[in-house]
Amino acid sequence: MTKKIVAVNAGPRKGWNTDTLIDEAIRGAESEGAEVTKYNLFKLDKYTGCISCFVCKKEQFKGNCIVKDGLKEVLDAIREADGLIIGSPNYLGEMTASFRALYERLIFQNLTYNTEVPCCNQNPTNVLLVMTSNAPDDMYTPLIQNYQSTLNNFVGSTDVFVSGNTLQIEDYSKTDWPWFFNAEEKYERHEKIFPKEREQMYQKGKELAKK
Repeated sequence: MTKKIVAVNAGPRKGWNTDTLIDEAIRGAESEGAEVTKYNLFKLDKYTGCISCFVCKKEQFKGNCIVKDGLKEVLDAIREADGLIIGSPNYLGEMTASFRALYERLIFQNLTYNTEVPCCNQNPTNVLLVMTSNAPDDMYTPLIQNYQSTLNNFVGSTDVFVSGNTLQIEDYSKTDWPWFFNAEEKYERHEKIFPKEREQMYQKGKELAKK
């Protein structure tokens, strides 16, 4: 049976760090015969985070966000998927606002407020969560661990991958940033380490498709 995987890019920059790592995971999953549908959150029709309507707490709508906006197709696809690849750059110490909007609605639709059965998700979905950042890999460990824990509890078993100290732009000499960033170090890391991270993501995509 063909595995269906949803990939979500919660970053705005096509072809850059987050998008590239997601695409590598997609390639890995597809190499195992998975069918992958990719969504770019910055290209969707208008959407918001959770609007706290609580309709998903009614018995007939359990596990379903009923808001009909740009995220509806994504949420519906994830609900039916066997796997989820989702990536976001780190902005100001957090995931993007687009990631947060999807995250709020993805989690809250499955939250029951029932201490005996806190989650009503009927189709647990294995998750690969990716974060990129211009800060060191371990700077936001508590943040990524918190997301991993919540996704474990309300979506499905979650693997995480962090790529830090990423290259932000192609030419730092055109900015006044060099006093803040070690540009040469970033160029070197992008040339020597980032390709290895791409390979790791490819393997993680393969593993996700085989779960």
